[in-house]
Amino acid sequence: MKKNFFFMATALLLASHLLIAQSSKVFDNLTVPSKILKSDRKFAIYLPPNYETSQRAYPVLYLLHGAGDDQTGWVQFGEVQQIADKAFEEGKATPMIIVMPDADTGQRGYANDPKNEWRYEDFFFQELMPYVEKTYRIKANKKFRAVAGLSMGGGGSFTYALHHPEFFSSACPLSAATGPLTLEDTKANLKRAKPDVTYTDAEIEAYFKRQSVLELVKNVPGDQKKAVRWYIDCGDDDFLYEGNGLVHIAMRKKEIPHEFRIYDGGHNWTYWRRALPTVLGFVSDAFHQF
Repeated sequence: MKKNFFFMATALLLASHLLIAQSSKVFDNLTVPSKILKSDRKFAIYLPPNYETSQRAYPVLYLLHGAGDDQTGWVQFGEVQQIADKAFEEGKATPMIIVMPDADTGQRGYANDPKNEWRYEDFFFQELMPYVEKTYRIKANKKFRAVAGLSMGGGGSFTYALHHPEFFSSACPLSAATGPLTLEDTKANLKRAKPDVTYTDAEIEAYFKRQSVLELVKNVPGDQKKAVRWYIDCGDDDFLYEGNGLVHIAMRKKEIPHEFRIYDGGHNWTYWRRALPTVLGFVSDAFHQF
């Protein structure tokens, strides 16, 4: 009887250790040194179940937060770990690494500023991506890389995939800020953000052409129309609904394939938590080998 008890206890102990080893992990206070931004930059990362016990390399999703949040937003309010774990367990998405950078420190946003003095986009592509893709077992090529985000991060998802379609197989802007509609809007937005800074007409025009999603869509080369798989999602009560609708219409006119979804909801975490499983499934369609 004592021997049977010993074996049962040992088996239970081993099972508990295996369960712990196979669970996903989230680290939300990591840093990468940046020469471009002259500071250490924070990021969070989700590592899927079995990452620590396997030797395989994983696809990666860069998941961008909105204005007012930081790298912890998707972890704390978006419940990324719970949602991703469930999607992978149910077979609705393929296991992946999820990287969530901080774009709220020093200067808010994912863009280079008009004077090119704060170069967040350059940091993202030249320092953050190479760092995480060397540090973690990530499949570092276009097919296995995607970008998504909400609100300000949705705008970042749009511009990053439109600026660099060679890097991403899929892009999923949620409730996205789609940038200025006109040069006058650009000028007013910049003045509101930094009233003490004076910009030249050339700086304003260059910034408009680089940050207006409608302008970027209008100028997509013919041979790049299918370079990125697009999933665009916005709530019917969202204050950013108009910009997303205009981008959808512009993409239709330009014959850029994309999925455009409008669901009941507003500009809030309830909506984005509900959208995340669909995003994970959508990007997984490109990650899978058929």
